[in-house]
Amino acid sequence: MMSTPGSRRTFGTLPDGQEVEAVTIAAGGLSADILSWGAVLRDLRLHGAVHPLVLGFDGLDDYLKHSRFFGATAGRYANRIAEGRFELDGQSYQLERNFRGRHHLHGGSDSFGTRPWTIDTVSEASVTLGLDSPDGEGGYPGAIHVSCTFQIVAPATLRIVYQAETSAPTILNLAHHSYFNLDGSADITRHRLQIRAGRYLPVDETLIPTGEILPVEATPFDFRDLRRIRAEGGAQTLYDHNYCLSDEPAEGPLLCATLEGESGIGMRLSTTEPGVQFYDGSTLDVPVDGLDGRRYGAHAGFCLEPQRWPDSPNHSNFTDATLRPGETYHQVSLFEFSS
Repeated sequence: MMSTPGSRRTFGTLPDGQEVEAVTIAAGGLSADILSWGAVLRDLRLHGAVHPLVLGFDGLDDYLKHSRFFGATAGRYANRIAEGRFELDGQSYQLERNFRGRHHLHGGSDSFGTRPWTIDTVSEASVTLGLDSPDGEGGYPGAIHVSCTFQIVAPATLRIVYQAETSAPTILNLAHHSYFNLDGSADITRHRLQIRAGRYLPVDETLIPTGEILPVEATPFDFRDLRRIRAEGGAQTLYDHNYCLSDEPAEGPLLCATLEGESGIGMRLSTTEPGVQFYDGSTLDVPVDGLDGRRYGAHAGFCLEPQRWPDSPNHSNFTDATLRPGETYHQVSLFEFSS
């Protein structure tokens, strides 16, 4: 249940006694609940629809124990870094290997998506959260300050803006990690999806990019035309891949994906980022109820995560994820809904 737009309420208490707050924002026909833990989008509702548009929980304890980054801000480096290692300016860095005991995922066990943020400003239609990460935290160089702004723009657009600065050369890759389901259904593979990308990154058996950049043409990864996620009459391809939108960030948000549910609800995603990770939720298996008492099994929701390309620090032909003192990391993504 959401509260009055612009209001703050206690959502729960962390094991160390720190309070987690929820903020409700709304404008036009769209409303959202944002948590100070993980800069999480907990709930998203469109006027006229009886179901939530994202996967989430009603209690903090379920987030701490069972969340798969539902609605979270992944970072310092979203997605994967092979073997948890990278070099920058001739210096080698070793990060936590928290994915399959071998690779680095979403910034490690102390990810930005699993820790408290401060609530800096609140209005009826927007909230800005902040986070400070000291030099050396998680193995990353540079002290950084990050801000995340969620804004609802009438009639029904969720605008997410990330900004960050660093004290020393570092790598940074932030991604919003909501699982979407426009129908409130148990399975999203009947949703129709279009991704405006002619290239993608193939991965190995541990989901690390091979280094190749391949065309989607004549492959199951071709979503240039609007089609169902599960191909008609075919087996379900498992998707957890980066789509290459461009070779570098754009000046302003560009349309990159369109989604249609069978309920008649649609979503358009525009972003400044050069990549979008499409994950179909194939490994979801949550043992507790989510929003509105729903259980989240395989394909209960899927992610479209605007970001820099995964494992970029280890591939000279991938997009650059370096942030240096005096520069400002800036990402804008728009999630526009219709019915």
